[in-house]
Amino acid sequence: MRVFDTVIAFKNFINSDCLNKKLGFVPTMGALHNGHLSLINRAKTENDLVAVSIFINPTQFNNADDLKNYPKTLDADLQMLKAVHCDIVLVPSVAEMYPKGAVSETFSFDGLENLMEGAFRPGHFNGVGTIVKRLLEIVNPANAYFGEKDYQQLLIIKKLVKLLNLNINIVSCPIYREPNGLAMSSRNELLSLPQRQEATIIYKILCDVKSNFKKEPHQQVYEAVDRAFKAHPFFKLEYFVIAEADTLMPVNKIIATKSYRAFIAVFAGNVRLIDNIAL
Repeated sequence: MRVFDTVIAFKNFINSDCLNKKLGFVPTMGALHNGHLSLINRAKTENDLVAVSIFINPTQFNNADDLKNYPKTLDADLQMLKAVHCDIVLVPSVAEMYPKGAVSETFSFDGLENLMEGAFRPGHFNGVGTIVKRLLEIVNPANAYFGEKDYQQLLIIKKLVKLLNLNINIVSCPIYREPNGLAMSSRNELLSLPQRQEATIIYKILCDVKSNFKKEPHQQVYEAVDRAFKAHPFFKLEYFVIAEADTLMPVNKIIATKSYRAFIAVFAGNVRLIDNIAL
């Protein structure tokens, strides 16, 4: 496994040793878990070589404490990557990725950036777009892999690739869950043991929504979700939305030709968790 901490060394290696080889790419912010490894393992089956980046991107955090508290486990991450036979790792500094200062570009993603996560985290998707653009231009993979837990981000990255006219295939991968149903996330490491055990309620509620989506009026489904979280001492609901899977516009009525998903954001103390489910 080759590890690079500068863009120029990484690109020199790619351009000299990886010519005519199909490259898969998994961008991460570290604190790796089995969800990340599932993306890497899929990438290994579909490409000649797999590159992973580990970079905690400051421009996508609109909360300074969130950035400060984000888990940082580089040594353990590298051991995990070595164990799954990752080929190439890029671990750049902030100065390396933002030589002119950590400032976001501004993007228009057809309004997707203003919904759900965008509404509650102003500027978040400009930060995501800025770093993903930079990484994709550096790595220039054939395929890049993203998990559906960050489903809104996935749609925005697909739009970004079209906007930039990049010849890169964005591969969406299923949500990887812990045994109790909690969607795997680096932020789970910040949960207390009781919070982590009780967090099964998030997935259970989403499964209930899936069961009731076509049986009950939408308002009743929304009210049931709200009641469930108000009755739970560990979790505070930030938002719950049932939306069209392609546009993320909140559903008004079910149309047979369209697909829908339910999205949720919850606080467990100071830890913010998101999840979603196909309906």
